Amino acid sequence: MSCPLCYSQDTPQIKGVVRDLPDVPILKCNDCGLVFLGSFDHIHNEFYEDSEMRGAEDIDMDVWISETKADDERRFRYLRDDLKGVDVLDFGAGNGGFLRLANQTAKSVTAIELDKEASSLFVRDNIPHYRFLSEVPNNKRFNLITAFHVIEHLKDPVGFLREVSSFLHPDGSLYLEFPNANDALLSIYDSRPFSEFTYWSCHLILFNHETIEIAIKKAGLRCKSIDHIQRYPLSNHLHWLAKGRPGGHQIWSFLDSKELNAAYEETLAKQRACDTLLVEVSL
Repeated sequence: MSCPLCYSQDTPQIKGVVRDLPDVPILKCNDCGLVFLGSFDHIHNEFYEDSEMRGAEDIDMDVWISETKADDERRFRYLRDDLKGVDVLDFGAGNGGFLRLANQTAKSVTAIELDKEASSLFVRDNIPHYRFLSEVPNNKRFNLITAFHVIEHLKDPVGFLREVSSFLHPDGSLYLEFPNANDALLSIYDSRPFSEFTYWSCHLILFNHETIEIAIKKAGLRCKSIDHIQRYPLSNHLHWLAKGRPGGHQIWSFLDSKELNAAYEETLAKQRACDTLLVEVSL
C-alpha cells in the first residue's frame, strides 16, 4: 500500500498489532515517516453513524459524557480566551461536551457529528448540528474550528483539511488534536505490550510532529503552533513497563502529583514523545 501522504511505495510493516483487527498490518513510510494501517476498507460512514466506534449502541449518555469530561474541560481551558464572542464549529463533536462548555462564552456553537445517538443531546442543548460538513451553508464562516481526535480516523486527511478550512474566517484558527505516532511508549521505551494494544482499527493514520506539518503544508495551510500534551501520567507508563498492561494511572495513582506530571510532560515534549499533539492551523 502506498503512503497516503507522500504516495511513496516504500512502506514496510512495523512492529505492533491492530488489537481488534490483527490481520491488518501497520505500515510506516520510509520517505515521510507517516504511520498508517495497511487497509482502510473496514471503515465507512455507517460505522460511525451506528455508534460502532464506541462499541455499544445502547450506551448510557451520562456515562459517555462523564468519560469525556476531563478532556472536554482541558480543551476548554486551553481555548478559553479564543472562544470569547466568536462563532465555533466542532467537527466530530461526539457527545458535545466541549461545545456545552464553549457555549458559555462563544457567540455561537455548531456541531458536526455522524453518530446518530448523539443527535438527541444536541437537540436537548439547542446546539445546531449537522451530519456532514457539506450540509453547512456555503456562506457560513467560523472564527474557530476544532477537530479533536478526528483526523486519525479519516482516509483522506489532506482533503479534509482543505474542505474544513474553507469554512474558516480569514483570520480564524483550526485546532487539531490527535494521538502522537511517536508516543514515548513506542519511540523511547519500545514497549511490545503497548505496541500490541495501542493500534486500533478506527485509527487509520497516525501523525507525528513532522508528518502533520507535511499534511498541513500539502493542504495549502499554515501550521502556527504544535503543542505536545501528555494525557496519561508517569504512573501509566511505569505500569506498562512493569506489568505490560494499561490502567496504571488508576492502579498506581499514588505515584502521581501535579508537579511530577508537569515535569514528565515537559521532558517528553522536548523529545516530541508525548502521547497527544494539539496543532493550530491558519489560512
